[in-house]
Amino acid sequence: MNRDDLALWALRLRVMLGKELRQLLRDRVLLAFIVYAFSVDIFLAASGVSLQLNRAATVVQDFDHSTASRELSSRFVSPYFRVDGQISHDSEAQARLDDGRAMLALTIPPGFQADLQRGQPTAVQLQVDATNSVLGFLASSYASLITSRFGLEQAASALGASGAALPVIDNQVRVWFNPNQLDSWFMGITELLNIVTVFSILLPAAAMVREKERGTVEQLLVSPLSPFQIVFPKVLAMTLVIVLGSALALFGVLQLGFAVPVRGSAVLFLLLTALYVFTTAGLGLAAATLARNLAQVGMLSILILAPMIFLSGAWTPPEAMPAWLRALTYLSPMHYYIDAAFGVLLKGQGALELWRSLLGMTLIGVTVFVWGLRRVRMG
Repeated sequence: MNRDDLALWALRLRVMLGKELRQLLRDRVLLAFIVYAFSVDIFLAASGVSLQLNRAATVVQDFDHSTASRELSSRFVSPYFRVDGQISHDSEAQARLDDGRAMLALTIPPGFQADLQRGQPTAVQLQVDATNSVLGFLASSYASLITSRFGLEQAASALGASGAALPVIDNQVRVWFNPNQLDSWFMGITELLNIVTVFSILLPAAAMVREKERGTVEQLLVSPLSPFQIVFPKVLAMTLVIVLGSALALFGVLQLGFAVPVRGSAVLFLLLTALYVFTTAGLGLAAATLARNLAQVGMLSILILAPMIFLSGAWTPPEAMPAWLRALTYLSPMHYYIDAAFGVLLKGQGALELWRSLLGMTLIGVTVFVWGLRRVRMG
């Protein structure tokens, strides 16, 4: 390729890029949706979604009515629990769990205090509404911790009265990267990465389908433009929009609203986002070759997004997956993007420390983009 051919090639790319940006700026509804997604949606996710147990409604069935039983039930307090009253029948406990008025029912048997004083084993019953498995697990775990700690204190009190020495373990815990364990940090960043993923697939696909609906895709394919010169400006235009939206979300929402730190390089994070858009855009282009209109491309995008997000580890840690499913996570480009994004933002990692994620995204990106380009050429 001589200098004139290179100049012509660059001119065509520049003209096509300007065309894509002008079309995008004319679509005010789409622009409003993009701004909403990168601002209001992320704000709501960071402020309204919590993975913590908060004041779970608790009812107590106390058959002992002793000092020990009252002491145990009084420990089910904020922030994790709130006692909503005493009940006298098993059927009432079941009814409250069934209709959602209670999440936890604590039953203390008769003779509870007497058994503790004699050093005999005793038991309490915990009934938990696990309709929401995460909150149910937290409720049962916290409740079991309260009852176990109460039992240990009673045993320690008895041993202390006899003059026996009690071993003590001093737990020194250091929490790294999110020292206050704020859900807003995790949920806000995760939602930002989800939004980037959605638009990375949907916007290039919608741009190609729009050409089909207007009848201009055939004109482009028979023009002197190569398939790369047709497709790449669309991907580049959408990449610029998504990177700008990510910057708005990171600096204008997460940092200002929730003090989410950027311990690494913000420029590196935005470059990673651009690489990720390129990585996943090929999937959108392939979907566009199968769809005839925007409704169809939307449905195809959902079919692509669902397994990508599930296999990314955003909601289910890979360590909790079966071995065969965990192996499939390495096929999801979002898996590498999540590791890299959290590494930059919260851990302060640099490009050298993220080389595995960068390599994974690059290999998948080249493969998927070439595949999508071939689909466009064939379509």
